[in-house]
Amino acid sequence: MKKVILGLSALCMVAFTSCKEDNAASKINSDNVAAAAERDATAGDFPVISFEETEHDFGTIVNGTPVETKFKYTNTGDSPLVVSNIKSTCGCTVPSDWNKDPIAPGDSAEFTVKFNGKGNNQVSKSITLTTNTEKGSEVVKIKAFIEPDPNAPAKKAGTAAIKSIN
Repeated sequence: MKKVILGLSALCMVAFTSCKEDNAASKINSDNVAAAAERDATAGDFPVISFEETEHDFGTIVNGTPVETKFKYTNTGDSPLVVSNIKSTCGCTVPSDWNKDPIAPGDSAEFTVKFNGKGNNQVSKSITLTTNTEKGSEVVKIKAFIEPDPNAPAKKAGTAAIKSIN
């Protein structure tokens, strides 16, 4: 056992000392240093997304009335903006038609949000954009006040109570 440990120690010592280079600075490529310095200088330049509106109010709508809106945004940063995903908090709100290509600084884009219009009273939904901004995600919202459909059949709330009395 001692011979195995002694042999491994000798092998490690030979390996560590044979890798030693007297002039490591001669192996540095100045082109790589310049490219790395440029990359590091721009590493903190994140794109910035600016929306025309971050919350859209559909106002008062009748229950079950589908509505849609477009959210417009601009890249106000110094790097290309990428929106890799857009999702909502539930299936009743569907984001679509967004630009998956990089958006150059100063350029604008938009996406559509469709809401099925179902619910009761005040409804608010959040839509989250996954981006390459410094925060990594951005949120916009839609809201609406949903009133009952006047043409919907009336619920028979009292019929069960009447049947139980008879």
